[in-house]
Amino acid sequence: MSNCFPHPGRLAAGVLAAALLGQPAAALTLDEALRQAEREAPSLTAQAAQVEAARSSAIPAGALPDPKLLLGLQNVPIEGDNRGRLDREPMTMQMVGVMQEVPNRAKRQARVAAAEAGIERATLEQRVELLKVRRQTALAWISARAVEEKLALFQTLYGENALLVKAVRARLAGGRGQPADSVGPKQEAALLAEQEDQLQQSRAQQRAALRRWVGPRADEPLAGRLPNWPVDAEHYRHALQRHPELALFEPMADEAQAEVRQAEADKQADWSWQLAYQKRDDAFGDMLSVQLSFDLPLFPGSRQNPRIAAKQARLSQLEAEREAAEREHAQQLSDDLAEYQRLDRALRRSRDSLVPLAEEKVALTLAGYRAGANELASVIAARRELIETRLQHIDFAQQRALTSARLHFAYEEVSQ
Repeated sequence: MSNCFPHPGRLAAGVLAAALLGQPAAALTLDEALRQAEREAPSLTAQAAQVEAARSSAIPAGALPDPKLLLGLQNVPIEGDNRGRLDREPMTMQMVGVMQEVPNRAKRQARVAAAEAGIERATLEQRVELLKVRRQTALAWISARAVEEKLALFQTLYGENALLVKAVRARLAGGRGQPADSVGPKQEAALLAEQEDQLQQSRAQQRAALRRWVGPRADEPLAGRLPNWPVDAEHYRHALQRHPELALFEPMADEAQAEVRQAEADKQADWSWQLAYQKRDDAFGDMLSVQLSFDLPLFPGSRQNPRIAAKQARLSQLEAEREAAEREHAQQLSDDLAEYQRLDRALRRSRDSLVPLAEEKVALTLAGYRAGANELASVIAARRELIETRLQHIDFAQQRALTSARLHFAYEEVSQ
C-alpha cells in the first residue's frame, strides 16, 4: 500500500514556495513616501547647497580686502640729455611696495551681521522647502490613495450588479416584470464601467503627481488608511507666529537692518596705508616711503544719505510684507479650520446616516421589486444613489485628510 502522505522534505518545500508566492508586493505607505521624498527631492539638494554657500560667504565677510602690490618708476626724466635714463638723476627711483585698504570697523561689523543673517535665512528656507516637500508628498499620496479606494469599491459594485441581474432574470422567469427590465442592469454596468474608466484616468494622473516626489516608487501599491492628524484649533492659532513662511521674515529683516548699518557706516572714513621701497642708482641712497590716505565723505546729502534711505525703505517694505503675509495666513488658517470641521461632520454624517440609509433604501426597493410591489426603475435609482453616496464618502475622507495635512505640515511639524 503506497503512502498517501507527502515526503516531509517536499512538504517543507511546498510550504516555503506557497509562502513566497503569497508574499505581498512591496507597498508604499505614507511614512515611507515622506522618507523617500526627502531622499529624492532635488530642491532639497539645492537648498543644502545654498546653506553651504551662505556659510562659505560668511567666512571673509569681516576680513580686510586683499593687499595690493605696487610697482612703478618715479621721477624719470623726459627731457634733456638724461631723458629716459634711470641712473642720472638722484630722484629717479624704481619702486616696489604694498598697500592695504582698511574699511572702518562699523562697516565690517555690519557685513558680518548681514552674512550671519544670510546663513539663518538660508537655513530657514531649507526648512521651509523640507516642509513643502513633505506636505506636497502627503497631498499627492492622499489623492492617489483615495482613487485606489474608489477603484476597490467598484469590485463590490460589479458584484452587486451581478446579483441584480440574477434577481431580474428570476422575476422574468417567474412570468413577472417587463422584458425591458433586463436592460436596466446592463445600463448600470455600462455606467459603472464608464465611471471606472474615469477613475483609471485619475489614477494615472495622481500617480504621475506622486512620482514627482518619490520617483519610480510611485508605481508601487499604496498601503495604509487615509491619515487624519489631530486638529487643535487653539494650538494652531498660537503657532501662527511660527509659521515657516512668516519665520523667514525675521532673518530677512536682520539682513536688511545690517545693510542699513553698512550704508550708515559709509559716512565714516575708510583709510589705507602704503609702504614702498624705492631703489635709486648706486651713486645715490635708496629710500623708504610710508603713506596714509583717508576717504572724505563730504557730500552725504547726494551720496550716502540716498543709499541709507533706500535701505531703510527696504526694511519698511519687509515689515509691511510680513504684516500682509501674517493676515493672509491667519485668514487661511481660519478657512482651513472651518473646512476641516465641516468635512469632519460631513464624514461622520455620511458614515452614520447617509450610507446606511442608502443601503437600506436599496434593500427595501429590491425586496419590493422581488415581491412585485416596485418597478425596476426604483431599484436602479436607489442603487445609483447608493453608489454616489459611497463615492462621496471617500471624497469626504480625502478632503478631510488633505485639509488636516495642510494644517499639520504648516503648524505642527514646524514646532517640533
